[in-house]
Amino acid sequence: MSVPVCAPSAIVSQPALQAQVLIVEDDQSLNELLSRQLRQRGYQVTTCFDGEQALCCTRQQTFNLILLDWMLPRRDGLSVLTALRAQHDTPVIMLTACGDEQERIRGLQCGADDYLTKPFNITELMLRIEALLRRSRGAVSAQLPAAMGYAGLSLQADGQQLCWQGQLQPLTPTEFSLLQQLMRCAGEVLSKPTLYQEVMGRPWSRYDRSLDMHISKLRRKLVQLGCQSCQIQTVHGQGYRLR
Repeated sequence: MSVPVCAPSAIVSQPALQAQVLIVEDDQSLNELLSRQLRQRGYQVTTCFDGEQALCCTRQQTFNLILLDWMLPRRDGLSVLTALRAQHDTPVIMLTACGDEQERIRGLQCGADDYLTKPFNITELMLRIEALLRRSRGAVSAQLPAAMGYAGLSLQADGQQLCWQGQLQPLTPTEFSLLQQLMRCAGEVLSKPTLYQEVMGRPWSRYDRSLDMHISKLRRKLVQLGCQSCQIQTVHGQGYRLR
């Protein structure tokens, strides 16, 4: 069944560099629409229509970003995402027809960098793609020295890794950018609107929980490293800070 997508409301700028995008969507009309819109903006596009085909494509080719539908034949999107994260840190935007908060939380917990609920505006999708690509392809490395440190914790631009006492923990592009902002302003409270704009590349909405999920994932990774000298604190009604 075809899923309605809102028409573009504005012209989106061309990507600075060509990027390889994988579209995993079983609705043929939506798949074709997304593919056409991305190609018009200069992206290189590969399309898949089921989960098994998507995993096969990722084993054969490297992508800069993946658009991944939740409900797929042969293997659902959440299963595909879990398998991807075992091998890759490729940025993933999940597309879901369900607006249920728990479903979105599950996707973010499994490693999605962003999500969009159908029907969505094409312009908003393209802006989110551009924002995610900016974070993942050299923009972070260009702004950072080889490593940024705080209280013994090191954030390494090369490979987007977190280092604590010789142990390395890979980060997704969103997690890296988020921890980068917190380290730069260590001890200061950064508001949710500020973090959404600087890290997520979009305005804050009180119904959007994606930032909270990324914070939760970062906290778990700090615990996995055994790092106790740094904590991401929630300041009620204000935002987050690194202490």
